[in-house]
Amino acid sequence: MKKGRFSTEEQTFIEAHAERFSPEQIATHLDRDPSSIRNWIESNVGFSTSQKQELVVANELRSKPYYKELNKQFDAEELEMFQFHFKKMWSQFKDDVFHTEEMQIVDTIKLEILMNRVLRGQNENVSEISDLENLVAAEKRLPKDERDHDYILNVERQMAILRAAQETLSKDYKDLQTRKAIMLKDLKGTREQRIKAIEDSKQTFASFVKKIAIDPEFREGIGIEMEKMRLATEAEKKRLSEYTNYEDGSVDQPFLTSDTIKEE
Repeated sequence: MKKGRFSTEEQTFIEAHAERFSPEQIATHLDRDPSSIRNWIESNVGFSTSQKQELVVANELRSKPYYKELNKQFDAEELEMFQFHFKKMWSQFKDDVFHTEEMQIVDTIKLEILMNRVLRGQNENVSEISDLENLVAAEKRLPKDERDHDYILNVERQMAILRAAQETLSKDYKDLQTRKAIMLKDLKGTREQRIKAIEDSKQTFASFVKKIAIDPEFREGIGIEMEKMRLATEAEKKRLSEYTNYEDGSVDQPFLTSDTIKEE
């Protein structure tokens, strides 16, 4: 079995056959480890249309001038989370994003990451307070003449500082949450605003039919789109009517009707 990086020819072969063949089948053909094939597809091609679109968005993000600053601002885990939210939000807006909206998306995700930092800080504080409480309890279980009162006062002072910090963190979290909600509202990214946009739309079925009747260019465009869809449907019907090799080794026709059945 081959080891090392994929050659250009191997990468081209994987990309060309990723949709029709399983990673195991491609691995057998290339004499490679199936897991390495699967990882390469996930990272470079994607298994579904949405994954491929998200991969394109991720590559575009890494090419942005401000991405270098993001590398300086966040650690590896936070940067991975930033990429995840960026891909999802970009897809939500169907790639119809102006530069100012893009910066709003970036700022919204930054707020989300800062909120996560605050929550991590709160969790660490709770853990530290619990440890200190155990130390104080252990010291107080000693006989009175053996207790280190200065030590107890010092630990209790640390606990008071941590509890004050906890209140500050809670306030910071609420502030970030409010700012994030405002950002999402400005982006019209909430469900309520999406539904309202649909309800406020003046487009009706009658006006749509009227536009088709009186607008030759619109009518021609709709006709071309419908014909493309028809041709694509026929091509997909033909592809799915052929025998397909499944990962479990079975062979069958995904689309089986009286018209597509093949003679034994």
